[in-house]
Amino acid sequence: MEQAENGFIHLNKKTQEEVTETMPPEEELQDLAEFFRVFGDPTRLKILYVLKCAEMCVLDIANLLSMTQSAISHQLRVLKQMDLVKNRREGKTIFYSLADSHIVTILSQGIDHIEE
Repeated sequence: MEQAENGFIHLNKKTQEEVTETMPPEEELQDLAEFFRVFGDPTRLKILYVLKCAEMCVLDIANLLSMTQSAISHQLRVLKQMDLVKNRREGKTIFYSLADSHIVTILSQGIDHIEE
């Protein structure tokens, strides 16, 4: 950073180029904002934490969280649309689990951050 004559701080050319070159495209930033928005709901976070422990069906999640199956199904639909959870069918029952290990990492790092 360089000090300008008028007292304002401005970026040097090297820093400006680095930011310009590394900034993701607008569409990716929009997708990232939407991704993090999903984590802004306590019910969805509870569901993700439940699924971090074990694969479960809607009924088990609803009972564990003392919520209706309808409420859980609605939130699972949102989580599935954002590729945070996946499902598999066994007979008439659908079991849900986290989509991948990145979700565990995001949850763990989020908790670590707020507990500091």
